[in-house]
Amino acid sequence: MKKENTTSLSSQAAWTDIQNDKDLLKDFEISVLPPYMNTCRWFAGKARLQEKFTIKFSLEIPIKDSIALLFIVEVRYADGETENYLLPVSFIDSTNSQEISPKGIITLAYINDKRGLVVDAIYDERFQQALFHHLAHAESVGQQENGKVEFNRGKGLSGEDINAPISSRVLPVDSSNSAMTFSDKYFLKLYRKLFEETNPEVDMVEFITENSDFAYIPAFAGSVVWEREGKPDVTLGMMQRMVENKADSWVQTGEQLDSFVDAFTDKTFAIKEEVFEQVELLAQRTAEMHLALYAPDADVMFAPEQFNDDYRQFIHKRLSDLLDRRYSLLIDNYTKITDPVTQKLAWDFMEAKELIDEFAKDILTREIDSQRIRIHGDYHLGQVLATQNDYIIIDFEGEPESSITDRKIKHSPLKDVAGMIRSYHYAISAKMFNDPDTAKFDPIRVQTAADRWYKLIQQTYMEKYLDTFGNPHPLFKNNNEINFLMLIYLLEKAVYELGYEISYRPDWVKIPLKGIVNVIREIEKLRM
Repeated sequence: MKKENTTSLSSQAAWTDIQNDKDLLKDFEISVLPPYMNTCRWFAGKARLQEKFTIKFSLEIPIKDSIALLFIVEVRYADGETENYLLPVSFIDSTNSQEISPKGIITLAYINDKRGLVVDAIYDERFQQALFHHLAHAESVGQQENGKVEFNRGKGLSGEDINAPISSRVLPVDSSNSAMTFSDKYFLKLYRKLFEETNPEVDMVEFITENSDFAYIPAFAGSVVWEREGKPDVTLGMMQRMVENKADSWVQTGEQLDSFVDAFTDKTFAIKEEVFEQVELLAQRTAEMHLALYAPDADVMFAPEQFNDDYRQFIHKRLSDLLDRRYSLLIDNYTKITDPVTQKLAWDFMEAKELIDEFAKDILTREIDSQRIRIHGDYHLGQVLATQNDYIIIDFEGEPESSITDRKIKHSPLKDVAGMIRSYHYAISAKMFNDPDTAKFDPIRVQTAADRWYKLIQQTYMEKYLDTFGNPHPLFKNNNEINFLMLIYLLEKAVYELGYEISYRPDWVKIPLKGIVNVIREIEKLRM
């Protein structure tokens, strides 16, 4: 192999034998991967000091007249843990008529005397079609040196589409993963950053689709899994049915709040009846999702569990660590807060440190008979799509900053509920304090109106959510436990949010602070 320059590769080997050209692969690692991956939206290591890119594993996927290679790229950094990324590659010679998006072109190459392009294979129609074919037929791509690629078909893939012609395209939206669609009927997400475990989103969507009648998620149509003997399975991708939607619920709620602000500026407090109806419907769908996940006879991954000592220690340590970090961060930034309302909220939070710490300790010893299950884990208005008359719940990957193991921990479903309640609080607070039409009003009056809206919505949501379960239910022992757990999860969520706002949106610090102070007031009532 002769290296021509840093932007091209050459090899006398055929592309189907390219894995045997060690010099080319080494040149690819050193000269091509670093500059290319640093242009990719899905590569999360751009801000870290990178030391080495290595093709740790390679898997073959047959495509029309050729092969694609699934490169598992290990990235080492000067500090911190290494990361693994999925980069599928293929070679398109100059005689091929495919038009490739510029962002999919990795490098110019001369392979076996043929001039062409090494590309991110998701932009190669042959690779797209091969993925769908293997999924539709639930095939295994043979036992290779580095394991095998297992394609699993789900109930969401219609039998009539197994052998039918299917069009395919890559979605232009840049994100932490890559996505393609098939005949605008199926949506395939290819996971880029890989973990040595199955992806929690795939576990959740597959379980709900295959084991319940809950129809308000994009149905599981299949998954792509890398299997190795003696090693954990690694999820590479998931396909789901596409759903029509108007917008996510954050946008829908924002539109509803436009009307509320208009009424407020006319000195009227008015919430349209349809808002309450939509809140109730979302609460019902949330409860039905949790009912689908409540499976006493399931295997250990999904069977409900009690509040055992391990979980109590986990949630207490998580909350205590969050509180300590946020107290320190708030103290360090307190002098930067100039708004009197926000200053008062911050002071209330800091003064209540001992009260909050004592309350957090209750999770260690309090008798709790309610059960825990797998939950969505990152539940808010942006994770719910509004259709014409209903809702579809999406994105079951869990909290982005948590480890894969932690995302699979079972919680009370009230943790999801607290996430949605906090999202409603953000929606009304952001609208009322950032809308130019409310700027001319007394901030206390604005806050009072926002509080009233929030409390009505919270009450509506909670009542419908619990009514959907019926009483009693093993997930909720009684109202005392419900109230206690809601305060724990609301506090955890608001304290978590505070760190982000201090660091990135200091003008919004009052929103999580108000959420924390709301919890403090409820704790004070319990202590009376």
